[in-house]
Amino acid sequence: MSVELNHTIVWCRDKQKSAKFLIDILGLPSPIEFGQMLVVQLANGVSLDFCESDGKIAMQHYAFLISDDEFDQVFPRIRDGGLQYWADPGKQRAGETYLHNGGRGVYFDDPDGHLLEVMTRPYKLGA
Repeated sequence: MSVELNHTIVWCRDKQKSAKFLIDILGLPSPIEFGQMLVVQLANGVSLDFCESDGKIAMQHYAFLISDDEFDQVFPRIRDGGLQYWADPGKQRAGETYLHNGGRGVYFDDPDGHLLEVMTRPYKLGA
């Protein structure tokens, strides 16, 4: 069986603001309008489809695997943009990045409180 994630909906208050935030931080191409959504396409074919909601937005976590060179571009955008960032998902290690499996990473919030993460190495699971 071959199963791949194709897309997920990112609920937000303002799809223009939220999509722009993500593409500006990650250096992605402009979003594409599709029905009521703004679609941000990622390099591996998965898309984040921003859709507005008037109801309560439950916080989600989105992790992005990027290269070391891309991290060197993305992290200054986070820091220089005045965003709070953490080395852990529990937000206990403020103002720090983490080292994991020989790579680097950092957590930060988007405008709707979703916890975003950029990382240069995937987690090693299992033995």
